[in-house]
Parts: sequence; structure tokens; C-alpha cells
Amino acid sequence: MSLFKRKKSRQEKIAVSAITDQDVIDQDTETKTNTTQDKKSEDVLSPLADMPITEHLIELRRHLIKICVAVLIIFLGLVGYSRELYNFLSDPLVAQLPANSTMIATDITSNFMAPIRLTVFVAAFLAMPYILYQIWSFVAPGLYKKEKKIAIPVLLSSIFLFYAGVAFSYFIVLKGVLKFFIMFAPQNVLPMTDIDSYLSFALKLFMVFGLTFEIPVVTLLLILAGIVSIQSLEEKRRYIIVGCFAVAAVVTPPDGVSMLMLAIPMWLLFELGLFLAKILIKEEPSPTLVSTDKE
Repeated sequence: MSLFKRKKSRQEKIAVSAITDQDVIDQDTETKTNTTQDKKSEDVLSPLADMPITEHLIELRRHLIKICVAVLIIFLGLVGYSRELYNFLSDPLVAQLPANSTMIATDITSNFMAPIRLTVFVAAFLAMPYILYQIWSFVAPGLYKKEKKIAIPVLLSSIFLFYAGVAFSYFIVLKGVLKFFIMFAPQNVLPMTDIDSYLSFALKLFMVFGLTFEIPVVTLLLILAGIVSIQSLEEKRRYIIVGCFAVAAVVTPPDGVSMLMLAIPMWLLFELGLFLAKILIKEEPSPTLVSTDKE
């Protein structure tokens, strides 16, 4: 009887050890599969993901140096034409001034610094595609293939929209705004604008409209990121339109012409971004809507 019990306990021990060994094998295989899956997901990313923070900073510095060198080269090529560039910028104002009026320089350094500042802005403006390319080169290795497919059209469209916004502000908005201000000048006041203040006014207007024309890209990115949905934007359309007019009233000069010329394009560009999102994204119906339809 004792011998039978010994055999039985020995068999139980063997069975328990076999079970524990099988559990260990299962855990090992599961760990290996998890590690292989993690390695596959990590392989999608660039070696930049394995870099320490110092190497990231070195890589960023390398791209920033390239951007500064590109802007400097364009600036050196344009600095000899700085006065012609300022004359081109001031043509809309000079065309609106009275016959016996002209632009003035209240500071002794304005005659030199205003054209130089404008030349720096034009150099950065012309180098914008290369600047965005360098930013893309730094960010792209950390993106997945799907994100890269979306990012390239977004990058190209953002460049085009920024240029379109600056061109719209120069050829359409600037003339209307200057005509409005000069038309409402009192009869005993002779408009004579300082070249530095006019440059600041024009550059602010260009940046506002250049960034405003990025609204379709921003709208599309917010929807793709899942921060907002198409349905929620459609439901809040009236509030967004009011917000466009409020933002335009704050960032534009204090006149109704420039506010309307900014608010209306903002609204239309928002509608364009929403329309593109509807084409590119097909939202799945919510469970509540599906249940009500079935009923």
C-alpha cells in the first residue's frame, strides 16, 4: 500500500512538473512573439527612434544650419536689389497718396534698415519650400508609411496656400485697405507714412493672410488626428463663422474692409477643408444611429 502511494505521488509530481514546464514554454513562446511583434513595429520607424536625445539635437542643429545657410545665400543674392524690393512693396501706397505727398523716414537708420528687413523677409519667403523640406527630413523618419502618404500632400498644399495668402494680401487686400485709410483722412492732414511703420504694417498683413490660408490644412489634420469630427464641425458651423469674424476683427487693422477681406476667406477656406475631409474620410455611423435605423 505504501509502495502504491509512493508511485502515485511520484506520478503526481511528474505531472505537475510537466504542467509547469509546459507553462514556462508557453510563456517563453508568448514572450518571443511579443518581442518579435515589437521589433516589427519598431522596424517601421527609422533609426532615429533609437537615438539618444543628444543625437536628436545634433540632427536638429544640422537641419537648422542648412536652413540658415539657404536663407543667407538668397539674402546675399537679393541684398543688392533691396531698394527695388521696397519700391515694389510701397507701390500700392504711393499710388494712393496725393500728388504732393510722399513717404518719409523719421529715423536716420530707417533708409537702410527698412529695405534690409524686407530683403530678409523675402529671402525667408523664397526659401520656404526648402525650409519645410528640412523640417520634413527631420520629422519623416519617425512617421509610419500611412502618415508619410498623408504628410507629403499636406506639405505641398501648405506651401501653395501660404504663397496664395501672401499674394492675395498684396494684390487685393493691401490696395483696398490703403485706399480706405487715405480716403478718410481729414482735409487738413497730408498723409506721409513712415517707411518703417509701413513695412511693419505690410509684413503683419502678409503673415496674417499667409497663415489664414492654412485653415484647410489645419482642419483636415484635426479631423485626421481624431481631435474633431466632421459632424461636430458641421454642427458648430455658425459658431465657427462668428469666430472667423472675431479673429479678423482682432488681427486686422481697425477697418471694416480688411476685416471682411479676411473673415470671408477664412470661412470659405474652412468650408474647403471640411469638403476635402468628407472626400478623404468616410465616417462610420454611430451605434445610436444604427440602432434607431434598425428600429
